[in-house]
Amino acid sequence: MMKWMRNIWEEVARPLFLRPRRVQFAALCVRDTVNGKEVLLITSRDTGRWVIPKGWPMDGKDGPETALEEAWEEAGVQAEHLKRTSIGNFTYDKILDDGSAQQVRTSVYRVNVKELADQYPEADQRKRQWFSPQEAADRVQEPELSALLRRI
Repeated sequence: MMKWMRNIWEEVARPLFLRPRRVQFAALCVRDTVNGKEVLLITSRDTGRWVIPKGWPMDGKDGPETALEEAWEEAGVQAEHLKRTSIGNFTYDKILDDGSAQQVRTSVYRVNVKELADQYPEADQRKRQWFSPQEAADRVQEPELSALLRRI
């Protein structure tokens, strides 16, 4: 019995606990209005839930540059200013094509938005909408992202 338990630990459980997290980079797109700051949320392509633009690392780009590229591709964001240091992180479970979940740690970079383009790569795949930081925090499903939005 002990050998069987050791095999289960070594072959199944231990690798699950020790597997490295995947990493993504995200853009927290913000604009100033007469009513205060607003945050841009977009819908995910698969479930339609509210998220911020994010994606996997890109060759030749660092974290902030990747976040800015994702903001363009997914939301048509044209930046006024990109803060090059991360303003925080959040984790979430990415559901893969095979149905399994992979934990992803996402570094978030603030992007001050100059304007939104009408035409951008994923325009026909997503909706986008401005929210107050509090409304945005209520709309996202990731608790750590929600907390980050409430601090704006």
